Amino acid sequence: MTPKDQLLKDLKIGCGKPRPVKAPTGSQLHCKGWYQEAALRMLCNNLDPDNGENPDELIVYGGLGKAARNWDCFDAIVRTLVDLENNETLLVQSGKPVGVLTTHTAAPRVLIANANIVPHWANWDYFHELDKKGLIMYGQMTAGSWIYIGTQGI
Repeated sequence: MTPKDQLLKDLKIGCGKPRPVKAPTGSQLHCKGWYQEAALRMLCNNLDPDNGENPDELIVYGGLGKAARNWDCFDAIVRTLVDLENNETLLVQSGKPVGVLTTHTAAPRVLIANANIVPHWANWDYFHELDKKGLIMYGQMTAGSWIYIGTQGI
């Protein structure tokens, strides 16, 4: 079994439901490059039960700060990261992978935009309405960008 296939099996990618997530460690590469691997490990580390506030709900910290919109989106992000080429960029909008662009090797491997609402509708009532419909997520400062490092701060 390849390292990629073992990772997908270990993370139970495709089940679409809550489960324990542990970030891969060591020098074994599971993605097509170390930039993609770094993003994958940061995403998984945020949801590690030792780090995340409520990993089953994908909440990293702050009661609302999520790493992915839902478990299907988490699975899709992981699948995309392991197959992402070194000249491609994954686009993530509020915890959902929305596209892969052919870019170049010096471009970012992942671009993330969370909870973007135009000012007229930028209020908690409208945000919660969109959240209940599964159309948005709140990423806090570091949860949605997969860079939470623990309770010591950001």
